[in-house]
This record gives sequence, structure tokens and C-alpha cells, in this order.
Amino acid sequence: MLQLVGALLYAKSQMIRHLHLKRLWTQRASPQMSMLGCGTGTHSLKKQFIKEDAYLSKLPVSIINSWYQRQGYIKSMADLIEKELQSFSEPEEAMIFFSAHGVPVSYVEDAGDPYRDQMEECICLIMQELKARGIDNEHTLAYQSRVGPVQWLKPYTDETLVELGQKGVKSLLAVPVSFVSEHIETLEEIDMEYRELALESGIKNWARVPALGLTPSFITDLADAVIEALPHAKAMYASTSTSEEEEEHDPLRYLVKMFFGSILAFILFLSPKMITAFRNII
Repeated sequence: MLQLVGALLYAKSQMIRHLHLKRLWTQRASPQMSMLGCGTGTHSLKKQFIKEDAYLSKLPVSIINSWYQRQGYIKSMADLIEKELQSFSEPEEAMIFFSAHGVPVSYVEDAGDPYRDQMEECICLIMQELKARGIDNEHTLAYQSRVGPVQWLKPYTDETLVELGQKGVKSLLAVPVSFVSEHIETLEEIDMEYRELALESGIKNWARVPALGLTPSFITDLADAVIEALPHAKAMYASTSTSEEEEEHDPLRYLVKMFFGSILAFILFLSPKMITAFRNII
């Protein structure tokens, strides 16, 4: 997956060059910052596609690593939660269940990843906004999408759903807090796997807040973030040598990179996990 991101970044870097852009703005899709994804993408952007490129190295760049505290985002999330609560016969009885993408514990405890702190602060800000509107439902936070043998942030979403059912929770509103668009982790993992687990665990009433997507207030706030960030754009590196610039213009080198990047992307797309996920969505 990281190789696929690299191949796409390289293609984007070539597009930036051909469009003769004067400034560049980049922002991660998740409102909260983490080395899982954000760190890798930013590192690739800086090292592979800016530092090595004479043109891009001089291009003013603005990077927004986290934006969970923006009022446009907070209010948009609160709007969606408030609306979806009305789908319950007794809205005030529904527990608000925030489910966020997890990260390995070692990222947070050993490497200083700010993700957990930012996520908890994000939930606090959303709940403050809801309370200001007279909504004081119980809420909880759990983490999903863990893979591999290492320990990830707890509590885990699947284990928490079982515990809530055992405690007698009957109505649950799931909120995909770290996802701003619909994809496999909302459409399959939450809507199918976790919903089934919740119902099996004794939860009777289930609903899910949709991802922000193209919510007008959210899109407007993203546009404002761009406008605010661009004046602060700065070049990441000093100019590279003329020989390096000429090397970047080498058509053979460009074709080789694109060829191998496409092969890696094709292999990843045909992996058993990706095929299974695609079939489940269909």
C-alpha cells in the first residue's frame, strides 16, 4: 500500500511540474495526525519528490498535518450526529460510539505519535459542541482496523461492542470519527462486521453517522483552511544542482519509475485481501 502511495505521489509531482504551479498545499485526509500514513506520505513527499527535484525543491509548500480542532469540522460532525440521533425512537437513550482507526501502541508510547491525544481532544470538542445544543448522551471511544501481532491502541471496537451489549446498552449510534469519506472501513468493517457483532451482543437499535463526504459546511471549512495556509508556504529545501535537475528530466528515468510503480500498484490491487474487500463491497 505504501508503494502504491509512492507511485501516485510521483505521478502527482510530474503533474505539478507540467502545470507550472507557484505554490503547493497538502493536507492529510484524517483530521488527526499520525505517523501511520501521514508520516510516511509526508516523508515521501519531502524526500522522494521534492528534495530530489530542482523545480519542486524551490516550490513554496504548506503542509497541514492535523485539523481536528477547526470549528467547521467540529460543527459539521455535531450536525451529522444530531441529525442521526433522531432516527432512534428515544434519541436521548442512544450511546454515541466513536470508532477511530487504530495505530500501534509503540507509535504513541515509544515514538511520541500525537494521534491518541489528538483523538481524545477531538472527541471532547465534538461533545462540547453537542452539549451546547442540549445533547448530553453518553459516549465512548474505541479503535478499529488493527492488523498484525503487535498491540494497537485500546479499547478495541469489537471488544467494546461486546462489553456494551453485556452491560445492557440497547441503542448505539456509531460515529466513524477519523474517516471523512466512505470506504471499506466504514462500509464493510462498521456497517457489516461491527453492526452484526453489536446485534449479536444484545444491542437492539443500531445506526451509523455517515462520513462527512461533501457536506457543504465541511467543504467550506476545508477551503478556508487552504486559504489560511497558503500565505505561510515555504520551500522545503535549497535548490538542487543543475545536474540533478537534468537527471529529473531524463525520459528514460521517468519511464522506469512509472513502470515499476505501476507493477507494484497492480500487484497490491490483486492481493487476496483487496480482492476479498472488493467482492464484499459489491
